[in-house]
Amino acid sequence: MCKSRAHADAKIESFHNNPSYAAEYLNAVLEDGDQEELLETLRYLAAASAGVSQRTEEINFNASTLYHSLSPTGNPELKKLTELLTAVGLRLVVQPLNLPHHSKPLL
Repeated sequence: MCKSRAHADAKIESFHNNPSYAAEYLNAVLEDGDQEELLETLRYLAAASAGVSQRTEEINFNASTLYHSLSPTGNPELKKLTELLTAVGLRLVVQPLNLPHHSKPLL
């Protein structure tokens, strides 16, 4: 019989073992624009990268602030989001959408 494990544990292990997959996953979540899913993914990323307590030291969060910011009702500031991503080895970038050739440039 196959041994089962929690979805969260499997996701954390996948992110830990494959940072490229973690980045692709996070990009897909950002594209979807679902705040709750984003916060959940960030919690998994923090846990996959040596745990939340070590992350708090690296990004000058106290543990309760980090847990609250990444909770389902959290709303991390851009600065803290950027610091967390940096601590787990990722960064936030902006890329142009593939616009049709007849579209006017934004600037």
